[in-house]
Amino acid sequence: MSSRAELITPALLREWRLPAPGTSKYDRGQVLVVGGARKTPGAALLAGVSALRVGAGRLTLAVAESTAAALAVAVPESGVIGLPETPSGAVRGDAADRLGREASTDAVLVGAGLDDPDEAAELLRNLVPLLDDDVRVHLDALALGVLPGLPDVQKALAGRLLLTPNQSEAERLLDREVGDLDDDVAEIAKRYGAVVTCMNSIAAPDGSLWNSTSGFGGLATSGSGDVLAGTILGVSARGATLEQAACWGTYLHAAAGDRLAARVGPLGFLARELADELPALLVELSV
Repeated sequence: MSSRAELITPALLREWRLPAPGTSKYDRGQVLVVGGARKTPGAALLAGVSALRVGAGRLTLAVAESTAAALAVAVPESGVIGLPETPSGAVRGDAADRLGREASTDAVLVGAGLDDPDEAAELLRNLVPLLDDDVRVHLDALALGVLPGLPDVQKALAGRLLLTPNQSEAERLLDREVGDLDDDVAEIAKRYGAVVTCMNSIAAPDGSLWNSTSGFGGLATSGSGDVLAGTILGVSARGATLEQAACWGTYLHAAAGDRLAARVGPLGFLARELADELPALLVELSV
């Protein structure tokens, strides 16, 4: 933990209040999740539901066509768009053309459940020009891994980009092994013009740095990263700054893990259960 990092505590978050939720679902923010290949549709589901759990008002899931009907039933609160896919079930790189008006959103998450790097890279190239300049762009999972090879995408998104890498994805972004996590996350933030949260370290391009001290080892479970990405996405869509969204989302995700570790056990709770803890945590941080 860096001595120059500010600790994320309930007191800090209570002073750094989220924007008021507004009176309609559009005031509370529209989110678009692009991912959900045939083999991994649950990643998009977890991210989307988590965004709703922290107060986002309107959700659209854009997923492989073969999974769209099932996800529409599993998440009846969401609009669902079926995207063209390869024979193996990967979302195709030309799928962005299907998004139409849904590209006019407040925040978009790309990567949850994508499983083909070449198609993911083409998807980003095609999607970014469709987005308005004020759309916040969150990249997770495979969409992070292809970013170093997309300098035009990096340039177009600098200043409105949020990255949620795990350690191996951070190493791909840096093209080297991770050493001191705080320093390395700060380097990623500066290099890509992005707010970055990796494990317990959060950094902004201007050098600001935060550490979260919550979270048990039980968070290292399948789907947990999708919940984190969706939580941050939902807070961002509500109008928080990217730095604020990253700090709030990272804390909420870790605190949800703490709650489940105490009630269920330090290992064995499921990622889907994390999202259910989020509304109560938001209430507690608002008093």
